[in-house]
Amino acid sequence: MSKGPRSAPTRITMKDIALKAGVSQSTVSFVLNGQEDMRISEETRKRVTDAVAELGYRPRGAGRPPKDAGVRVIGLMIDEIATSPFAAISIEGVQEAAWKENVIVEVVMTGGDKAYEAAVLRKWAADRVEGVVYGSILTRQVTPPDVLAKHKAVLLNCYEADARYPSVVPAERRGGEAATQMLIESGHRKIAFITGENWMEASDQRLEGYERALRLANIPIDPNLIVEGNFLPSGGRTATLRLLDGPVRPDAIFCANDLMAVGCYEALKERSESVGQTIGVMGYDDQEIAQHLSPALSSVLLPHREMGSWCAQLLLSAMNKGKLQERMECPVVARNSHTIN
Repeated sequence: MSKGPRSAPTRITMKDIALKAGVSQSTVSFVLNGQEDMRISEETRKRVTDAVAELGYRPRGAGRPPKDAGVRVIGLMIDEIATSPFAAISIEGVQEAAWKENVIVEVVMTGGDKAYEAAVLRKWAADRVEGVVYGSILTRQVTPPDVLAKHKAVLLNCYEADARYPSVVPAERRGGEAATQMLIESGHRKIAFITGENWMEASDQRLEGYERALRLANIPIDPNLIVEGNFLPSGGRTATLRLLDGPVRPDAIFCANDLMAVGCYEALKERSESVGQTIGVMGYDDQEIAQHLSPALSSVLLPHREMGSWCAQLLLSAMNKGKLQERMECPVVARNSHTIN
């Protein structure tokens, strides 16, 4: 696999500041942007500024070129925004990396309408934007409009069969493998897996990573420990109850996303099980809710911010991109749910 520009180490975000200060991200944003007309107490403002200082947060505009350097534009086209928190995170990653180069980002949500996509791309060609990030909310193969070829372009969270454009997707198999390996290293041997909807690539690849880790550890893959879910809390709850009523009692449950882990926690509580005490649980996605479950959920981070940053850096670089296809690492975030104390 070819190697492209590597993203910088994970930076401190407003989400981190909000968690440290015990306030919402909106409060952090208003404080950092100097919104004096908001009724935010001095004590709250101080908590935010103290968290900023302690964590070493650098605002988005820090280090950007002077205003007279001229403003340039790239376009970001994505099929959906409201259906997932990850679209906004990807957009932030693109914006932060682009603004460091004094480049602004025009964002368009298309709903997958190919005619609308083509119309926007023709407008951007007339506007002479410097490049286009073409993105999907689901990791999948796409067929972009032919007019995308008029632009320097990179595919975000998707790829094309002919690999005409550089692309970046999460390394889902390696993420599933790393999470399962952590469960194995914690002493678990009867590890169950709750899949997502099987038509989604991410679900299949996370399952493949789980199975690969078991094979490498010489642990037999037991079909009784693999149950289909639906990426929703309801599916996690139902699947967990099936596992607990099945012929093999799991000592750990790996959920293919964090929302199903929420349902898993509910089912375990109903059956008087204690997460991190009598059974281990692992999630995937590292959504914000993972940090607020009790115990805090160990999960796999989807690098959407880093992927967005990678796309902007690649578009704005002078290198020959060729058929660059990047799979970005999905690190495991270890908390308190995966081990048995």
